[in-house]
Amino acid sequence: MRIVRQAMYLEVADRLRAMIDDRTLSPGAWIDEVALAGSLGTSRTPLREALKLLAAEGLVRLEPRRGCFVNALTEQDLDEIFPLMALLEGRCAFEAARNASQADLDALEGLHAQLARFAQAGDIDAYYETNYQIHEAIQRLAGNRWLSGVVSDLRKVLRLSRHKSLKLPGRIHESCAEHLSVFSALKAHDSEGAEALMKTHVLRQRGALRTLDRAETVPPIPKFG
Repeated sequence: MRIVRQAMYLEVADRLRAMIDDRTLSPGAWIDEVALAGSLGTSRTPLREALKLLAAEGLVRLEPRRGCFVNALTEQDLDEIFPLMALLEGRCAFEAARNASQADLDALEGLHAQLARFAQAGDIDAYYETNYQIHEAIQRLAGNRWLSGVVSDLRKVLRLSRHKSLKLPGRIHESCAEHLSVFSALKAHDSEGAEALMKTHVLRQRGALRTLDRAETVPPIPKFG
């Protein structure tokens, strides 16, 4: 029974991550455990175990006497996480450039072709998912389980901001160009170049988010006449 119960809470955790990712559970929202357990068709026990797991991942927070809330990343959170992600993902690219076989590069070629098509079409959702697959593929090619574990945990948290940076005009095309540059370095097995380009790519995501935040906080100019 213990193994079955563990499998249940892990399944519930996966479903909750998907609901947070697609904004069914939006940032800052209070989680109604009774209603959510009912909609998921489970009891509250595996739901609570799943919420504890997501709290450890930084996706939700548990507040005494108030309940559970979906986390919302602050500007300070983003300022702290993105430089760290740049270092970590840069290292992934460094190691991937050393390890990638021709078959690996051929698989990445297909993903980058998709990425370019979605960028050209302005399809942010499809672009984001393909971009995510590319980052995960480079992480796997690095072959460093310790590095992979840390990157995966932080990447889950950053999905709270989802693809907001791609809403900045022109950013989707800049992002695509950055990815193609990283891929060129991978194909050349240029570890240091891939690392530097990946760091730049990640930090420019933060820059795009900062620009968007400033634009959203500037009051509109009143119109007269």
